[in-house]
Amino acid sequence: MAQLGARLNGIEEVTGSIPVRSTILTNMRLRYTALAFGTIVLGLAVFKTGGAMPVAARDVLGDALWAAMMMWLISAAMPGVRLAWRAAAALAVSFAVEFSQLIHFPSLDALRGTIAGHLVLGSGFDPRDFVAYAAGVLAAAVLEGVFFRTRRT
Repeated sequence: MAQLGARLNGIEEVTGSIPVRSTILTNMRLRYTALAFGTIVLGLAVFKTGGAMPVAARDVLGDALWAAMMMWLISAAMPGVRLAWRAAAALAVSFAVEFSQLIHFPSLDALRGTIAGHLVLGSGFDPRDFVAYAAGVLAAAVLEGVFFRTRRT
């Protein structure tokens, strides 16, 4: 057993910072997943209890939160990628989902008619959503840049 421990210590010394980098990436994934989950909870609260808000404001806030959630999910999947690339990917996915709302097939429209389908795919194309998506991704990127700076290796 002692020899195995010595071998593992030797491997750690030879590989350098791989175990440290792996731990950092795992911690980052957990943080981004928690942010995504928190954003989902906040978005569902806006969706379910946002009746006191004007409908347009609730829709814009919901779209911004959806794009921020996409930013966190992409970040959880690729925590080692630069912030600007992750933000661009989140914006691209958000824009693609919005453009997909111009496509109408009976099965796709039926999926969009469900609560889950509506929350994930939206229901109707609206150009103002692009501004909301940009605001949501920008807010998530600024939040990360200001509060969650990590050293990239």
